[in-house]
Amino acid sequence: MGQDDDTARRGMAGAGRDVVGPMVLGAWDAFLEQAAAVDLDRPTRLPGWRAHEICVHLGAWPDHAALADLAASARSGGTGAPPDVDATNARVTAAHRDASREEVLAALRRNREATVRYLADEPAELDTAPASSTVGRLPMLSVVLGQAYELAVHGLDLVPLGATPPPPSVLDAGLAALADVTGALAASSGIAGGAALVTPDGGWAFAADPPGWTVRRLSGERPRGAVVEAAADVLLEAASGRANPAAALVRRRLRVRDLPELMRLAPIVESAPGIPGGPILALAARTVGGAGDLLGRFRGRR
Repeated sequence: MGQDDDTARRGMAGAGRDVVGPMVLGAWDAFLEQAAAVDLDRPTRLPGWRAHEICVHLGAWPDHAALADLAASARSGGTGAPPDVDATNARVTAAHRDASREEVLAALRRNREATVRYLADEPAELDTAPASSTVGRLPMLSVVLGQAYELAVHGLDLVPLGATPPPPSVLDAGLAALADVTGALAASSGIAGGAALVTPDGGWAFAADPPGWTVRRLSGERPRGAVVEAAADVLLEAASGRANPAAALVRRRLRVRDLPELMRLAPIVESAPGIPGGPILALAARTVGGAGDLLGRFRGRR
């Protein structure tokens, strides 16, 4: 793609907006269709959250403009403590608990529009600038792509309410974001290692070699090293804590190869307890290192 080595070693941020933009906006389009098709007052599998709360915290409101705040963080060098995601979610969902269906859906559309404006209007050099995200300092474009992970997982949350399942392209984008964030945090933690997230349709692999990392799409090959293999929705459910990865392993819905190699990434959990994929890394730590049940620290995450 004509990138220099420095840019290429910033994962999906190095791939650029032409790659990341369609993935994120496709995820937004699919989720907007799902949200429009369900009763927002119905409870979901997330304790205490209706579909209403899921959609509220994904929306843009006058008192909550997450993407704008992250872009401001990137412009200032990504300094400051990461925002407290649980406290923010609690504040926003409480403030808009009584918002109408029309207001909630409009807030979702505003957040998609904010993403469009970022991709169209912000200077390209901001894409690789670090932003202080909920899991640590990440390139701004990686944060933008992270929306695809959240939209894919929450799209799966809406399926039991009657929504159409997220399309394969959205699940694939969510896995790309998962690989990218894990690679970025491994690199920033000084960890040399990687893993492949393998699905029947391909998947994604990342490799960290501090201070950078790479992400690549898989297309049927059998990658070396640590591999976590399952259907795309199973990988996302295990990574987000919706499904217990140990149970999925026992039932052979999820397969792991080279657990010791995967274990090399487990220290990321200590520095970023809410990392997407944390439950899978915690499984590796518990299985290989006897580190106890680390999965409990992820309870309550959305």
